[in-house]
Amino acid sequence: MQPSWNLGNSLDAIPDETSWGNPPATKQLFDTIRAQGFRSVRIPVTWTDHQSSSAPYTIDSAFMSRVKQVVDWALSDGLYVVINVHHDSWQWISKMPADHDNVLARFNSSWTQIASTFKDEPRTLLFESVNEPQFDNATAQQKTQALDELNVSFQRIVRSSGGQNGQRLLVLPTQGCTPSHSLMDDLSATISKLHDPNVVATVHYYSYYPFSVNIANGTRYDDNAQKDLNDAFARMHDTFVAKGIPVYLGEYGLLSWPDQNHPDRIERGEALKYFEHVGYAARQAGVVTALWDPFAFLNRSTLQWRDQELFDLMKSSWTTRSGSTSFDRIFVPKSGSINDQSLTLNLNGLSFQGLWQGDSKLSEGSDYTVSSDQLTLKSAALTRLVGNRSYGDNATIEARFSAGLRWKIHVATYDTPQLSGNSANINSLTIPTQFRGDQLATMEAHYEDGGNAGPASWTAFQEFNTSFTPDYSGNTITLTNAFLSSVRDNSRVNITFYFYSGAKVTYHIYRSGTSIAAWAD
Repeated sequence: MQPSWNLGNSLDAIPDETSWGNPPATKQLFDTIRAQGFRSVRIPVTWTDHQSSSAPYTIDSAFMSRVKQVVDWALSDGLYVVINVHHDSWQWISKMPADHDNVLARFNSSWTQIASTFKDEPRTLLFESVNEPQFDNATAQQKTQALDELNVSFQRIVRSSGGQNGQRLLVLPTQGCTPSHSLMDDLSATISKLHDPNVVATVHYYSYYPFSVNIANGTRYDDNAQKDLNDAFARMHDTFVAKGIPVYLGEYGLLSWPDQNHPDRIERGEALKYFEHVGYAARQAGVVTALWDPFAFLNRSTLQWRDQELFDLMKSSWTTRSGSTSFDRIFVPKSGSINDQSLTLNLNGLSFQGLWQGDSKLSEGSDYTVSSDQLTLKSAALTRLVGNRSYGDNATIEARFSAGLRWKIHVATYDTPQLSGNSANINSLTIPTQFRGDQLATMEAHYEDGGNAGPASWTAFQEFNTSFTPDYSGNTITLTNAFLSSVRDNSRVNITFYFYSGAKVTYHIYRSGTSIAAWAD
């Protein structure tokens, strides 16, 4: 089944298939997915708005037929297919602790109907009991018991429903599909008592949280983020795979990245490193990975990848590694001397083959040097690459390795950004900004007493696009209502904006009622 892809935000959309902006799924969509090298698809399904909310909880026949049509299109392309009970998890299943009997009855009725409809489908169709299960107002023990009861009931219903369902692969989740040690141990205990050889464990992985959303200074795919991924896949392997229980990573990606409607909260090269690492770690752990794609990767209207380079890297990671450097940008000052600059090579078991600009190979020694894992661009080469030093990217060079894809390094000219004062109300504050070739990495906010300011009170470094967002073409940085309304009344906040060049700019706001005054140093 490796690799896999999610038809996200379609049959799981609320209330209807096209409600969240995607066109209806087509046979051509699955033709494309198969042709691109995917071997399986997950088709999330939300049944709530197509089902009676009272006994006998009948699922609308037209919707059931539509689900079957989409499933059959995928199966006809030779794809393995996973269907599930998706957003129903928080719409009504989460109420199980307070409404146990009715929730269990509805869950059982849902799976009785689904199992009956699909019982004669080939075993390349898998059933997943419930997506990211959660339970309201319950203790940890009650949550464990509730999920165990649902998973056991699901297995019993499907196995007794006839046809191919007696041996169909059944996919069982942890709470929230979280890959923590304790929750995977709970699922392992459930699987053990079922004594069923055709059961698959499922979890999701969206990376180390500070990096995934760019909060708490999580601007880089650093050692913490890499360790988080390595540890998660090691737990999947040790808890399940090593014991002969397959693992289906039903969703992976980065939270809100890419986002077609906002600036990238994660620097592009850092995101590429994450996706490359997932492919490698999955192969090492023996885990099937399903890319969560709500619309951000494959354009379902044109059936083209929105970012071919990103997809090419993912595809390469299914079979080999690719190298990279500690950052994919080198910033050269607008004026003054240009000095040598160094990057660390991430060889990933490969050998470094050199640097190219287009078809021209740069000269080792005069243009760059390599010492151990340190790649140094010489001042003469950088001077040539930046030309007249206009702001922004002046040149792109490629690092090539013995395998995998080429790694792009962008050479840019910058000056320290300049911010201007302004005033507004707490709806939002627009800060006139001259970025001068630089890119915003994060924002730190403190009250005068040193306390953290912003909606994420546990950290001074606020969340990108939630508390602040840049507009490079519009030459502004916006402080959002979420940030401004969280600021204490009659308080001053000292802000530091951090840029990827290493530049830092301080800024200040003062809230008085709903009015905001703002000024730069």
